Amino acid sequence: MDNRGILIVVSGFSGAGKGTLMKELLRRHPDTYALSISATTRSPREGEVDGREYFFISTEEFEKMIAKDGLIEYARYVENYYGTPRGYVEEKLGQGKDVILEIEIQGALKVKKAFPDTLLLFVTPPSASELKSRLVGRGTETMDVIRSRMDRACEEAQGMENYDYLIVNDDLDTCVEEMHSIIRAEHRKISRNAEFMEKIKEDLISLKGED
Repeated sequence: MDNRGILIVVSGFSGAGKGTLMKELLRRHPDTYALSISATTRSPREGEVDGREYFFISTEEFEKMIAKDGLIEYARYVENYYGTPRGYVEEKLGQGKDVILEIEIQGALKVKKAFPDTLLLFVTPPSASELKSRLVGRGTETMDVIRSRMDRACEEAQGMENYDYLIVNDDLDTCVEEMHSIIRAEHRKISRNAEFMEKIKEDLISLKGED
């Protein structure tokens, strides 16, 4: 079987619990998954470490990476660049790890265009009212920010049908195992196992010839 990893993009509404879900998936299956680390030109915040939260690089370095096609996808937000380094992702896939990118819809569709085999997963709470409750329940944001996040969710909802699977994050434990099962099943997809199938066919013909 092909031992190369699968590229997975996880998107979802702000407040859907993507971060918690990813952390738990990696905690339970550390040898199976790698979380892609983005590069950014913004300065590190207190407690952030280069190569852990982000690869912190200069604008000049980032623009060189763009020119050399060294990024799978990138975007610019409020004067800073953010992007996914191609080399890091390729290295982890080659090691047989499934690489997870946690990015928004526009970035997800860019990745899918560049890598058609990418598995796209969209994380949502069980209902819109639950999403609002979670955002309010954080207690860290003003009602104006919550309203803007709900507006953003309305826009993002229009892109859900571009994804391969919907992950409803109601119970964390169930959700983590469901996501793991979907990714395991994806490894057995016919389109991902062309070499293996050809070898089986050849071996069957050669064994038949021995009769």
